[in-house]
Amino acid sequence: MSITAILLPVYVQVALTVLLLLWMGSSRFGSLKAGEVKVKDIALGERNWPTRILQVQNSYHNQFELPVLFYVLVVLALITRKADMLFVVMSWMFVASRLVHAAIHTTSNKVPLRFQAFVVGVLILVAMWVIFGIRVLAAETGV
Repeated sequence: MSITAILLPVYVQVALTVLLLLWMGSSRFGSLKAGEVKVKDIALGERNWPTRILQVQNSYHNQFELPVLFYVLVVLALITRKADMLFVVMSWMFVASRLVHAAIHTTSNKVPLRFQAFVVGVLILVAMWVIFGIRVLAAETGV
């Protein structure tokens, strides 16, 4: 499997994170400029932003939770040469679940739907880790 094929889902996940960061930043700046929020109201990290900005902020922060385990797995799979077509397909499935999760989070924010997207991503990522672990152990034991 080519390194490009393995890393492409990572690039998309990073792009999602950067997009949310830019959206959050421009929304915050616009809110401050419009006088909807005063600097003193948010100076110490208080959550005094308008609800819409908090949705984007929370979605951005979520990109530093579960996806961290995805990033680590990709690096380990590259180092150990255990990334194959199944790994790449599952990577795309995981990233798709994150895109859906972020879309729900930043639009309707319907918690049951958002939770379903989250659980799908968790299950895919756990399966990826289990498969990876089995492959590494099998290679070590010669099975």
